Amino acid sequence: MNLKEVKYVSDGRIKDLKKLSINTAEDLIKYFPRNYLDLTVVTPLSEAYNNDVVLTVARVDIEPRQSVGGRVKYVKAYCSQGADTFSVIWFNQPYVAGKLKSGEEYFFYGRVNVKYGMVSMTNPIFEPVGNRSRLKGFMPVYTIKGSLTQSAMKTICQSAVKSVSPTSSIPYYLHQKYALTSLYNAYLEVHSPTSLNSLSNASNRIALEEYFKLISAFRIIKGDKKQAKPRKYSVNSEDLLSFIKRFPFEFTDGQKSAVNEVYKDLTSPFTMNRLLQGDVGSGKTAVSLCALYIALKSGYQASLLAPTEVLAKQNYEIAKKYLSEFEIGYLSGSLTASEKKKIKERLKSGEIDLLVGTHAVIQDNVEFSNLALCVCDEQQRFGVAQRSALEEKGELTDVLVMSATPIPRTISLIFYGDLDISTILDKPKERAEIQTNIVHTKKYEDMLGFVKEQAKKGFQTYFVCPKIDGDDESTTLSVKELYEELTATLSGVNVGLLHGKMKDSEKLSIMNDFKNKKYDVLVSTTVIEVGVDVPDATVMVIMSAERFGLSQLHQLRGRVGRSDKKSYCFLFITKESEKAIERLNAIKSCSDGFKISELDFDMRGGGDLLGERQSGRILTHLKGLRYSSKTVFMAKALSDEAFKDANNVPSLRKYALEFYDELKNVTLN
Repeated sequence: MNLKEVKYVSDGRIKDLKKLSINTAEDLIKYFPRNYLDLTVVTPLSEAYNNDVVLTVARVDIEPRQSVGGRVKYVKAYCSQGADTFSVIWFNQPYVAGKLKSGEEYFFYGRVNVKYGMVSMTNPIFEPVGNRSRLKGFMPVYTIKGSLTQSAMKTICQSAVKSVSPTSSIPYYLHQKYALTSLYNAYLEVHSPTSLNSLSNASNRIALEEYFKLISAFRIIKGDKKQAKPRKYSVNSEDLLSFIKRFPFEFTDGQKSAVNEVYKDLTSPFTMNRLLQGDVGSGKTAVSLCALYIALKSGYQASLLAPTEVLAKQNYEIAKKYLSEFEIGYLSGSLTASEKKKIKERLKSGEIDLLVGTHAVIQDNVEFSNLALCVCDEQQRFGVAQRSALEEKGELTDVLVMSATPIPRTISLIFYGDLDISTILDKPKERAEIQTNIVHTKKYEDMLGFVKEQAKKGFQTYFVCPKIDGDDESTTLSVKELYEELTATLSGVNVGLLHGKMKDSEKLSIMNDFKNKKYDVLVSTTVIEVGVDVPDATVMVIMSAERFGLSQLHQLRGRVGRSDKKSYCFLFITKESEKAIERLNAIKSCSDGFKISELDFDMRGGGDLLGERQSGRILTHLKGLRYSSKTVFMAKALSDEAFKDANNVPSLRKYALEFYDELKNVTLN
């Protein structure tokens, strides 16, 4: 439905809504509040402590005016609560200047700053109090832009719900059987909750609906992939055991089990579609090499795909080491046109047995002569369509996809329903446990001293920042600012810089230089989350650790501890809060990626299950809701039950087709 058809949505508001990527009435009803304020709990600023986030009521004494301090534009107002006065300042929000009137009372919600006895609030949201005797329930808090206000967003979202009147895709008999509440009422409640309990029920009902459609769409699009393969592998178990002896370590029980499952798949009459997931450093690469050996030794071609050139190059070097009797090619976007042409010709003629590369392998003009096996490393970085394009380069190709980003087992069963799953839970015995510590601001200099001592001993350190460039307001150092600071303060220590805006060739060169010990310290963004193994890298410092998710922190921590050397992970925290400390203590006390993924899901209350990397942007609107993981499992159960009745399939197929363009590019976090 067009936004113009929604009551209370003017042309000016349409312009502001489009800045928020809201283009239809359907977008509007799914633009959920990021928070809710209990209007009955109002805190006087005299009772608030420094850094507290509170809801308070105050009168504006002097209307706000826009000012400029250096390069920073800000709006400042002066307010009072009885005899107490305080200032309120908004950075880079010039529209605020015309929104508050002197003599009027307003709700202010934001962080309190207390310095030298002076009280202020920075960038609070605000709303007129009006008739306070009528206030009850909870006020939704939206992310807004332009001239939009919180009350306006609440009004137009409710109006959009009434205009769209959302209906359920879940069959009616299942509604009755499980006593599901009205989807329409759930949307109204989320945009104007009457109690915490009703808000929770409404959030879970909306999430149930969305996951039901998503899971049903996955089921229809993927279909039944159990097909008879047109080839037979000739490698026997003795050959495989002989190959495993090439590795300088004993396989763990988890690796042995995974190899056995892969071997059974490849020697069965049906095509293999297997997900191999394991924590950082669990030895998935060794298992994948066993699969590649079976295919190559049997006289077929194979491919190994990686999401970045850094990882692809690493895989190429490893493959040459363990599969030296075979002809191995490398293909990436950074090769010259003549180099690419030569590789493609040799591949098509069958001269190359194994092709290792990046997305360049998926291009239409890359042809194999006898492709039997595709291995996709760090598969959560690839979309469904990309993986399918690789599989289609052979005839009923066997597929092994790997993920070092553990997701809850039950969740993986839902989203990888077409795949058999192997999970490596243990780690090689020679891997040392990583000591994890939370570092507060006052201990920053001590941490730098430790890093310097490690460098003297020949050990290396990663510093990871959440952003590339700095800004005027933030107290968080950017990767470039930290690089300059460490270069100046760590005398005698060679510091390198790496970030996502660099060319692939630059990133590869810097990572190789770090591996070859040209640098003692590497300052980077999360681009090193997947990278070259550096055995002498023993320290990981994560700046502003409170800004990262638990699973991502665990992934970053896994960049060290790649050998038997004692390793450390420092979680440097710049903005302390009870919630942040709780989350960081969770990562400090747990090294099991699967437990962390479960905890991450629960602490986010559902949130953005598919992550922020996905190009498909599937269900990202749900990140504003808090819902139970049980809701996802119930959606799976409802989908299973719905598909038992063939009469439901046509209508469910309709939703699947609506989802497909987004699903084909979706990647899991």
